[in-house]
Amino acid sequence: MTAHAFDTEITETAETLIGPWRQPRQMLQAQTYDAHASIHDDATAQKLGFKGGTIEGPTHFSQFAPLGERLWGRAWFETGCLSAHYRSVCYEGEEVQAILSKPLPGTSQCQIQMVKRDGTEVLRGTASVGEPHAATALEARLSELKPLADPVILRDVKVAHTSKRQTVRMAFDQIMGDLYPFSLRQKLAVITENSPYYSGVDNPWGRAIIPMEMLSVLVQYRSKDDPLPTKGPAVGLFADQEIRLLKGPLFEGEAYEVEREVVALSGSRRTESAWARTRVFDKAGTMVATMLLNMATLKESYAPYEEEYRQLYGAGR
Repeated sequence: MTAHAFDTEITETAETLIGPWRQPRQMLQAQTYDAHASIHDDATAQKLGFKGGTIEGPTHFSQFAPLGERLWGRAWFETGCLSAHYRSVCYEGEEVQAILSKPLPGTSQCQIQMVKRDGTEVLRGTASVGEPHAATALEARLSELKPLADPVILRDVKVAHTSKRQTVRMAFDQIMGDLYPFSLRQKLAVITENSPYYSGVDNPWGRAIIPMEMLSVLVQYRSKDDPLPTKGPAVGLFADQEIRLLKGPLFEGEAYEVEREVVALSGSRRTESAWARTRVFDKAGTMVATMLLNMATLKESYAPYEEEYRQLYGAGR
């Protein structure tokens, strides 16, 4: 017999599904990239004006899984999609709550948001299954982006740049590298919403499945083996992220191939952003999942930014 996917307590109203308050754990204190600490390291984050090391955005995706499963059942694990714009950072110890607004009759996409106790919005976006026949939150954002003007950190990055295919896998006790210095088993010990589906065969597929938040880790696992030609060292953070299952779920221990394509470059007063879509293929060559990620690099974290801007574009910005 198949176990229940989640025992999460969900509050249901006519319009919404609301998850419980949770305190996500921060597991990236030891993360390194470009041979330096990241935004998830307290000292690095504080230098850039944050209170401390931030919780990585996709950690929050786990809190939406029981809501998606309540709404759509098995389809959630096979063709589910979360598409989110990260609005504010979250620190370990803070409580957050996932809220899903039920879809209109006959549609398969709805609005999601996550809030802190004081009402601060951590993320907003859409959840869907299958082909929702409407733009996801990030598809809509992409269509409205202004192109990046006067790039410094991303001046050598071009739209349509595509990485070589890489083989990735995630086994229970495999440490996922410098970017993710922990294993799936360690994550499952502290994940906000655990499920027997994640740890064994007691599910419709007869194999342990990878939680959606860990698909981000799987997809990014070897990204530094074929990096974008960005200037650095500089500190980046996830600003927007969409994970979509096409023929899911993805399985623990299974080998997949990934390829990454730059689909847009954008910017803000403080950041330069590269938007990359990663496609995930199974061993038969079938595309089984995609991830769209906006990695926003903080201009002030790149030491020669102002000087190089002047060299490239003349007057100060």
